[in-house]
Amino acid sequence: MFKSLSVRKAQGSQFIVDPRQAKPIGFRGKPLIGDTACATSCRRCVDVCPSQAIALQPVQIGEVHIDLGRCVLCGDCEPVCPSHKISFNADFKLSSTSRQGLSVSAARPDIDPVRVSAALHQRFGRSLKLRSVSAGGCNGCEMEINALSNVNFDLGRYGIDIVASPRHADGLVLSGAISRNMVQALQLCWDAMPAPKLVIAVGACAISGGVFADCDAVDRRFLEAVQPSLYVPGCPAHPLTFISGILDLLGIDS
Repeated sequence: MFKSLSVRKAQGSQFIVDPRQAKPIGFRGKPLIGDTACATSCRRCVDVCPSQAIALQPVQIGEVHIDLGRCVLCGDCEPVCPSHKISFNADFKLSSTSRQGLSVSAARPDIDPVRVSAALHQRFGRSLKLRSVSAGGCNGCEMEINALSNVNFDLGRYGIDIVASPRHADGLVLSGAISRNMVQALQLCWDAMPAPKLVIAVGACAISGGVFADCDAVDRRFLEAVQPSLYVPGCPAHPLTFISGILDLLGIDS
């Protein structure tokens, strides 16, 4: 007992009172793109990006755009930029209800905020059950999804739980790039869920294919038929990014 008390004293309380107001230490979050001009004909950030998340638009001017739906937050672009144009802060509020809203630039520095869905709030605002499907993921996002239920984040306090059966679920939490071997299983899971239902795409792989977007073992036709209600970027996606996004979508106050 005394050992447990000493550990508690040393670690303090691990419970996050308000996840939307948390201040994670050492987290690489939203990209910041400065107004400084790029060096002439410089493409170092584009060439070093492993997931083709960076584009120069228009090419003649070289305005840097970063697509957080593709970005794996590796940070490799920051040190190679001779103009010191790219940096990252610790902002974890990266989710959006719009795929196009995940792109940032110097002229458009902010991600489109999550739009509250009145229909989803009315139906699921007090109880939402989610089924997690790893459709060819590396287990990074899956581990963070599992962490949603631990003592730190405690997603269940908002009436939101991960369930074992799709027949008990209101929504599908999709992670992974969707490999061909998982297409049928993913569709069966979705079909087993009672309507109305929603999809939450978690991580760069689920949103865009990530570093595997051009792999011939990936089949993303499921997302051509089913549009996610929420996009949660990251590699892996941080639990705080997920929580803040889903609470904003459902219009739930902390």
